Amino acid sequence: MRAAEEAAFAGGVPVEALMDDAGTGVAQTVMKFFPRPGKCIVFAGKGNNAGDALVAADRLRRLGWKIEVRLAFKEDDCSELMRKKLGVLQTSTPRVPDWTDEPGHDIGVTILELFAYAADELSFVQERIAAETYLGTAAPLIILDGLLGVGARPPLREPIRAACRCINQLRRNKGAYVFAVDLPTGLDGDSGKIDRNCVIADFTVTIGFAKSGLVTDGALNYVGRLEVVPLHDLRPPDKKAKEIIASPPAFRGLLPRREYSAYKNQFGRIGVVAGSKGYIGAALMTSDGALRAGAGLVEVFVPEEIYEIVASGAPMEAMVKPIQSYRDLLKQKTDVWALGPGLGKSPASEVLELIERAKQPMVTDADGLNILSEKTSVLRRCKGKRLLTPHPGEMKRLFPDHKEPRAETATKFCNRFPVTLLFKGSRTIVAERDRPLSYNTTGNPGMATGGMGDILTGVCAGLIGQGLSLYDAARVGAWLCGRAAEIAIFNDGQSEESLLPRDVLDHLGDAFKEL
Repeated sequence: MRAAEEAAFAGGVPVEALMDDAGTGVAQTVMKFFPRPGKCIVFAGKGNNAGDALVAADRLRRLGWKIEVRLAFKEDDCSELMRKKLGVLQTSTPRVPDWTDEPGHDIGVTILELFAYAADELSFVQERIAAETYLGTAAPLIILDGLLGVGARPPLREPIRAACRCINQLRRNKGAYVFAVDLPTGLDGDSGKIDRNCVIADFTVTIGFAKSGLVTDGALNYVGRLEVVPLHDLRPPDKKAKEIIASPPAFRGLLPRREYSAYKNQFGRIGVVAGSKGYIGAALMTSDGALRAGAGLVEVFVPEEIYEIVASGAPMEAMVKPIQSYRDLLKQKTDVWALGPGLGKSPASEVLELIERAKQPMVTDADGLNILSEKTSVLRRCKGKRLLTPHPGEMKRLFPDHKEPRAETATKFCNRFPVTLLFKGSRTIVAERDRPLSYNTTGNPGMATGGMGDILTGVCAGLIGQGLSLYDAARVGAWLCGRAAEIAIFNDGQSEESLLPRDVLDHLGDAFKEL
């Protein structure tokens, strides 16, 4: 990032131009999750990171947000550019939304100096912020963390440390959502090392390129949802990246608009091998996921003993077929297999034979992985390509005695076995030998519930059926499911507690539209 900035400045790009683009991107990210204006509190340090936050605040103010700025320095002790951005923020004219017709409503800008208070007096400031009312109870309260940027390293010092504690207290006690600008203050952008008073962000809007420290295992709960704001004036390094972030710009061209003459056989015949007594829903959710992802045809193969139950509950668009043996499926003319969800204690030998001998690509999940864990050597002999989608528990069974960071585990596994790996988690990792390690950015804790993985299995299979490689299908599939979950919460009124897999299904279309 530093090298890219220096090259841009050497080429004549003004610092202010990059700052304006970065701040605009931060504001757009805020509006993506909170389209209705509320109150925004900016915690600002002296550097360009604070300038980005002030530009973002100005953009939000013009859209009707009430802005409060907390300066961690004396107002006259800053650069000329910072002083200019403060001035612009104070004089800009907001566009008052139609719903702000409350008597006496004010969407002005308040600027206060945290620096004026001793560290032990900041409780007064916290109480003052907490006591304020802001546009009614339905409006969001957000915080922009613009205290420190990539040039800073832990440990934190006063007054920044006290400001971080203030941010975290507002998040904890008042339900504020924290947006870290570039990276949370107190986190080392290179190593991911955390100061004990590090800002806990719900969203980290990183500028230009993601910093390696943001995707370390230990940083996860401080970074939250990761969004990258690309700056067109910054050129990426010439060398090939070993790690990448999964985001819409990275997927460009993978989902072209369909030709008018398209017909169903062009988009894949997906064979779903899932479900058993007590696990009917797994088969239904997997087939729903494949259908919603655009599969041309979906066939659900289930044991005869549950055929009638599955057939009565399956989507009308799916074809449900009874089978006597999983070996019989080797004769089916299927384009892609989605195998594993809810299989239970099915005959392991037959399932292993299907995994090994099927020539078609296969997405393997849940009980399919548990069966594989008893004989992983099968993965070296598979006749078709395999995408494995384990959660952390399944990964431990597949690859025991590996306690290194998740990224290293994924890399070692793919070096040992010729497969594509979608290692599920709060920051899902997609790995494949000789391909960059890819980190997913979407999703929220509401997805920690049974059935989400079944839908993901179907979505990935549906994408493979439409011509995506296993690697790209895994990256796009994880992004889509995570984004659909976000839309259900931030746009449709669900909560993290109430979110269900069916809500993800309902909003997959919205997520696809963003791509």
